[in-house]
Amino acid sequence: VKNLRQRGAFTVSMAEAGQVIPCDYVGIASGNTEMQKMEKAGFHTTKSDFVDAPLIDELAMALECKVVSYDPESCCLIGEIVNVCADERVLDEQGRIDPDKLQPIVFDPVHSAYRVLGEKVGNAFSDGKQ
Repeated sequence: VKNLRQRGAFTVSMAEAGQVIPCDYVGIASGNTEMQKMEKAGFHTTKSDFVDAPLIDELAMALECKVVSYDPESCCLIGEIVNVCADERVLDEQGRIDPDKLQPIVFDPVHSAYRVLGEKVGNAFSDGKQ
């Protein structure tokens, strides 16, 4: 929270299926008490060109955001995405992010588990017109 307030920026990196262990560790360990947590996870960082926040080199996709508001009482953070960066290996032929190549994971709080995002099940802004 201190860095969010000081820098007015943050990044949200997308973890992939093969990165569950280091990503979970980074989420568990506090940077306030474990100063080398990124190195212990095997991660390296590079400063974003768009916001005053780091990018994790080993994670293939990230959202680079400016802080719009933060409520310390509810811990509600709202950011404006100013850039999306992605490694070429997760892009399709048109240069768009391909979820099948990225295989992003999401946290399932009901089962305390990580899950890979699944198959396409519909077409946005289209299927509902039926």
